[in-house]
Amino acid sequence: MPENSVSTQTGGASEKGATATKSAGIETASRLGFKAFMMKVLNGTAIGIVVGLIPNAIFGELFRALASVSPVFGQLAAIVSGAQFVVPALVGALVGVQFAMNGMEIAVLAATTFIGSGVLTFSDEAWTIAGIGDLINTIIVASLGTLALRWLHGKLGSVTIIVLPLIVVTAVGGIGWVTLPYSRAITGGIGRLIAHFTELQPLLMCILLAIAFAIIIVSPISTVAVALAVGIDGLASGAANIGIAAATMTLCVGSIRQHNKSGVTLAVFLGSMKMFMPNWITKPVMNIPLILNAAIAGVTAWAFHLQGTAQSAGFGFSGLVGPIAAYKFLDQAPLVRLGILFLAFFVITAAGALLIDFLFTRVLKLYTNEVFKFPIVEE
Repeated sequence: MPENSVSTQTGGASEKGATATKSAGIETASRLGFKAFMMKVLNGTAIGIVVGLIPNAIFGELFRALASVSPVFGQLAAIVSGAQFVVPALVGALVGVQFAMNGMEIAVLAATTFIGSGVLTFSDEAWTIAGIGDLINTIIVASLGTLALRWLHGKLGSVTIIVLPLIVVTAVGGIGWVTLPYSRAITGGIGRLIAHFTELQPLLMCILLAIAFAIIIVSPISTVAVALAVGIDGLASGAANIGIAAATMTLCVGSIRQHNKSGVTLAVFLGSMKMFMPNWITKPVMNIPLILNAAIAGVTAWAFHLQGTAQSAGFGFSGLVGPIAAYKFLDQAPLVRLGILFLAFFVITAAGALLIDFLFTRVLKLYTNEVFKFPIVEE
């Protein structure tokens, strides 16, 4: 009874306060500069990628390996693999959260981003879903959808629930389909450059491929898509994976030194390097340790003659895909092969990351570990 009385007496004031707070929030959001706006989009994108890819990164290869033991593991492998297909929708939803959208706006942005990402294709009167879509296009659609939702906020009145999804999903999702070929052309151009690297002298090829994939794994480009498009295999595949491993260790060391939450570092170690995509875009100096450690790793790939397939390239040691593929191509005794792979993928890349971090943050003071802060916030 006392609670009801208090609620009745203060209801009007609370409602006015909530309205004032909401209006203040919208006003603040409207004053966001371009850089702050994109940081929110990129932070939402990074978290969405982690949520969608972590299940398959951790359990995918394990469940597939155990599928021969029991059909249950085959079903579990399909479940964790299927999680990655909703990455664009997760990106849209989490970008909406970054901008403090209401539930309906978040749902509309998630649907719009999913449609416009390129994860769905329509041909022969059937829909096909594959991969995680084009991340560049996903970011474009999420940004345009956010702008549209902010502009329409509060303008549609009682028909919002009907008109808002009609306008945003149709218009912005349609724009996504228009921009998709151009976004994919970027991946294609990078693929052609990678293909040129494979024609070079082996040592130089390994160094350049390791560097290229170390950079791509943090960027909005998909390493798996590039690897499959080019069809790199053999030594080139091994160099690509060891380059990604070097990037992983570089980010882990930077994250630890920055004192990020342990979950951030663990997520990166397990395969979510794109968490640091916002940092990579806004802090170009991050490329220096990535490139140097990847170059060291490239020499390692050449020295141990690490190999792989087009299907295994682009993973690094995530899910142990890279080491397992390389293991099959080595001809030493089993324990020796395991020792080589542990040394190449984990020890040398970690040692290189630590050495480079010490050199550039303590000795040369080229940058600070603030570069690896997660999440990065720009106002």
